[in-house]
Amino acid sequence: MLPTFGAGAYYLYKKFNKEIKHETDEELVNDKIQWLRYIDTISVNNPILQVQTPEFSLAPTTKDVQSKHKLKGIKIFQEPENSYAPFRQLTQVVDIHGQHYELTLRKSLIEKDDLLKNIIYVMLLAFGGLLFFVILSNFFISKRIWRPFYNSLDKLHGLQLSQMETPQFPASDTHEFNQLNTVLNNMTTRIYQDYVSMKELTEDAAHEMQTPLAIVQSKLELLIQDPALTEEQLKTIAQSSDELQRLSRLNHNLLLLAKIENNQFTSTTLTDIAAVADKYLQLFEELIKEKQLQVNATIGNAQWKLHPALADILISNLLGNAIKYNREEGSIHILLEADRLVISNTSDYPEIPAANVFQRFKKNNQAYSNSNGLGLAISRKITDTCGLSLTYNYADDQHIFTVTATR
Repeated sequence: MLPTFGAGAYYLYKKFNKEIKHETDEELVNDKIQWLRYIDTISVNNPILQVQTPEFSLAPTTKDVQSKHKLKGIKIFQEPENSYAPFRQLTQVVDIHGQHYELTLRKSLIEKDDLLKNIIYVMLLAFGGLLFFVILSNFFISKRIWRPFYNSLDKLHGLQLSQMETPQFPASDTHEFNQLNTVLNNMTTRIYQDYVSMKELTEDAAHEMQTPLAIVQSKLELLIQDPALTEEQLKTIAQSSDELQRLSRLNHNLLLLAKIENNQFTSTTLTDIAAVADKYLQLFEELIKEKQLQVNATIGNAQWKLHPALADILISNLLGNAIKYNREEGSIHILLEADRLVISNTSDYPEIPAANVFQRFKKNNQAYSNSNGLGLAISRKITDTCGLSLTYNYADDQHIFTVTATR
């Protein structure tokens, strides 16, 4: 609309200006005819005339007679206003009783320019008002029309996978928005059904696998006690038992991850993180002594909104890793504040790549050969779903894990 209004204003200006010049030129031509008639009637033999005024000039000249007048715009200095004013001028060389005279007629354009400016000013005001009205109307109309769309968008922003069974998007007078809401309803319903199916499959598979794993483990334990077995057979059975235990832990951890992702651990009460840290320091005391580790713990009061089971898993994973992957006679530093837990440990192993540290099944060193690669992934999932943040740094030969309470 702005280019259209601008072009319209320019066209109006040019049109008005052209019409004013045309009318002024007609007045000048008419005045010329009147003056020529008047001069032609003067009963003087070979008169030599010379008349000079701002709007009329008649002076002898040696120029040739012109059959047609010339028109142009000029500016003449006005002493009262001390400025130049626009005029329209007509000039023509005429013959009067055998003598050549240059006839000059002028018409002031001051009033006509003022009229033109006023008209343009009014038109620009009208265009500006119309533009403002259109923009304002469009704003309120668009706001009303698009309200159902933004309502649906807000519902999508606040939608959680575990609460998608009955999403309701508001109806609208706009056909396209109703079509969009229908598609969104169908889409979210299908996603929720797939989510429920996957959740049930994960839980059922994990539960069903526990029983045969336990049976096979017990059978292997009985078989390993058979005195008739050779040393090579015993070694093979022991390796099979170790791998079976590892598979059992993997199954348990995958089930735990699925439960965390499905928000099956919710808590509305505060958990004493200091008590959990003290508990696992006591539980891991034998492992700490076995490696001759030096533990420097500064444990303050910390109450976090975290399910007790998840608090146990988080602290045991981080502290267990700090012990398991530490060097002999190494050190562990623990700092617990109101909104922060920092666990750092020495190690003979290099920095873990930032891209892999919290990913599942990522083993970056032979030191992790006995691990299923899910401990840190589970810890990260716990912090992500419970309003905490977990970060990893490596500095001064120390692996540093920091848990921060963000809410």
